[in-house]
Amino acid sequence: MSARWLVTGAGGMLGRDVLARLAAEGRVVAGLDRRGLDITDRAAVRAALRDHRPAVVVNCAAWTAVDDAERHEAAAARVNAAGPRHLAEACAAHGAVLLQVSTDYVFAGDATSPYPEDAVPAPRSAYGRTKLAGESAVRATLPDTGFVLRTAWLYGAGGGNFARTMIRLAAAGRAPDVVDDQRGQPTWTVDVADRLVWLGDAALAGSAPAGVYHATSAGETTWYGFAREIFRLYGADQDRVRPTTSAAFARPAPRPAYSVLGHERWRAGGGEAIRPWRAALAEAFPALLRAERPGDQAATTATHGARGD
Repeated sequence: MSARWLVTGAGGMLGRDVLARLAAEGRVVAGLDRRGLDITDRAAVRAALRDHRPAVVVNCAAWTAVDDAERHEAAAARVNAAGPRHLAEACAAHGAVLLQVSTDYVFAGDATSPYPEDAVPAPRSAYGRTKLAGESAVRATLPDTGFVLRTAWLYGAGGGNFARTMIRLAAAGRAPDVVDDQRGQPTWTVDVADRLVWLGDAALAGSAPAGVYHATSAGETTWYGFAREIFRLYGADQDRVRPTTSAAFARPAPRPAYSVLGHERWRAGGGEAIRPWRAALAEAFPALLRAERPGDQAATTATHGARGD
């Protein structure tokens, strides 16, 4: 398709993969990183849409420092809540579709079965509250052309994350302690980029209803289980990974104990949910290894906590 796409937060891990996917398909796309567009600046957002005239905007820009958000909630809200509102208003003015990337942190994390897309949010952290406010702004401003795509436990070659940390520790012969009382779905950013592009196309075609979609891998595990699989793929002894509890990694922001998301909404638009997490990790592994070339980074710790954020 020839429609122009605009990707904000294009310098981040997910933004890079969205750009790569669109470029590989020969799409007309503009990628703006934080220096190229500050989404907290309403006038700058309006100017960007006026200049680029996109049919689809993918907002990958976000304040993702979960613990810092506890101390600086107002600053996080400017990025995670006001920023999406500015984008939604500009999209409304220009007739563009908006795909807003959100998070599992909008839920309390106390469920025992996967959260469906229509589950009632109940964030327990500043990060979750600000991201939920961004979701609400998009849905209220763009009831017919606003899409919220929640994801979680992201990893990829284009940024720091749990998977790359575990590869470094495996390479260094370390024996990490990893949380085993939080459950979720390790999700490759390449797979999320694929779903974002599909959803944008479906939105333009009018075949996907606006609203909330969940983009996480199928299946579930703990951070401990995720780490063991990374060590196995690396060829290291899985038993070097030692289970521990969240209490051993106390942090300012509470982490959801259960971050498993359901994926039923994809069927409404004729789409498919993301594949199982182990299959995705196996395919992603060569790129993750290339990103961790010797000398890039030293293993910084012998232990790792609940998340890679």
